[in-house]
Amino acid sequence: MSELHEKSVAFQQALLRSERLRILILVGAIGAAFIARTIRTIVLHRRDDLHLWLPTFLLVALAVGYEYLMLRVINHAIQIGGDLKKATWIINIIVESCLPALAVAFLSSASIDPAYRPLANPAVLLFFVFIILSTLRLNPMACRLSGLVASVSYLAAAVYLGWKPSFGGGASSLSPQRAVISYAFTLVVAGFVAGAVASEIRKQVNAALREAETRHQMERSEHDLEVARSIQQSLLPIAMPQIEGFDIAAWNQPADQTGGDYYDWQRLPDGKVLVALGDVTGHGIGSALLAAVCRAYARANFAAENGLLIAMERINAALARDMTEGRFVTFVAAVCSQNSSRVELLSAGQGPLFRYLLREDRFDKMEAQGLPLGITSILNSDPPVILELNPGDLLVLATDGFYEWANTQSVQFGSERLEETIRAFREESSGGIISALYRAVVDFSGGTKQPDDLTAVVIKRR
Repeated sequence: MSELHEKSVAFQQALLRSERLRILILVGAIGAAFIARTIRTIVLHRRDDLHLWLPTFLLVALAVGYEYLMLRVINHAIQIGGDLKKATWIINIIVESCLPALAVAFLSSASIDPAYRPLANPAVLLFFVFIILSTLRLNPMACRLSGLVASVSYLAAAVYLGWKPSFGGGASSLSPQRAVISYAFTLVVAGFVAGAVASEIRKQVNAALREAETRHQMERSEHDLEVARSIQQSLLPIAMPQIEGFDIAAWNQPADQTGGDYYDWQRLPDGKVLVALGDVTGHGIGSALLAAVCRAYARANFAAENGLLIAMERINAALARDMTEGRFVTFVAAVCSQNSSRVELLSAGQGPLFRYLLREDRFDKMEAQGLPLGITSILNSDPPVILELNPGDLLVLATDGFYEWANTQSVQFGSERLEETIRAFREESSGGIISALYRAVVDFSGGTKQPDDLTAVVIKRR
């Protein structure tokens, strides 16, 4: 995963921005050093300083000019979203690491003994500035290379000034012959230390990029889910049908932003009204898409005046071609007529269904007449049933999200508590009964998370 992020455009852009910052800091440091040198030259007005000021200015101008060109190259790469070639990085490291050596070689005071000039020149400190700033390249190998080139170029400058190494046992460790080698070794060590720091910074940048990418993906997913939810909610009827003699209400609440439950109604060509409820296995955006497909098939086939069973068989055949293994739809349809007590009902896998008889104060719990839709291409189902609903009687169609919602003791709400709630609020309107069911199951759950989509349809005979 880390390698993928380091190859990403975002990481390359972060690398280029870091390199741009490094160059700006470097130019600032060189400029500050030159200004300090100029002020000292003006204040002390020593002949040696005046003699070295012009070469110093030329070297500073050379360094700043080179960094300005590199800054333009980097800015261009950032603007086009590109990257620098590996050879460009290496050449830049070598050139920059040699710049302090030029100052050591050509800006040393003539009043200092030649053997001590590589040690007494303040330009030696610039090596460490360059090595420290190399950590902003976020590349451990670049830091190590910077240290090695700085060491070699420093030794070359020392040789140019007349330094000769001494490996004999008589020389003191503080002698110029030994001290220059110590300086060179220190530069190598500094490069490796900077490499270790750069490696840690690189890890932090990678972690920040992963976090930003994860957050971006989550925000994008949440946006997509919110769009899907708004589309799904728009497919639900805004208002329920007005049928003389009936009070019909329906309600849906997904477990996630989108769900696999839905309800619908449509007026049939013969004037009757069909109310449907579907429950696709699972919940989430996949189930929501299948629910929309099921709704489309249902609307097309129920409008063809072929009766409930034939329409259901055709819906099943169409869904079977679309469903992947392990997915299916439980579906129930109820047909109501104006000023009629009869309700035609056909359920494909959706159950139990509840009919409450007010006069007898009892429930008829009904199971499905057929298998869920989409399991096989041929629907295995009994014919629809005809229910008689007298005034005050109820037909309650609810998905298993109500029955299976468990409390903190893992006890499910169950169908018996559902019946008790319906009985207690039987005098309420259909919408009031659904609200009471939802309050009851939420209170029973004790704060546990809703495990599945909730959908309910209540048909009440006036």
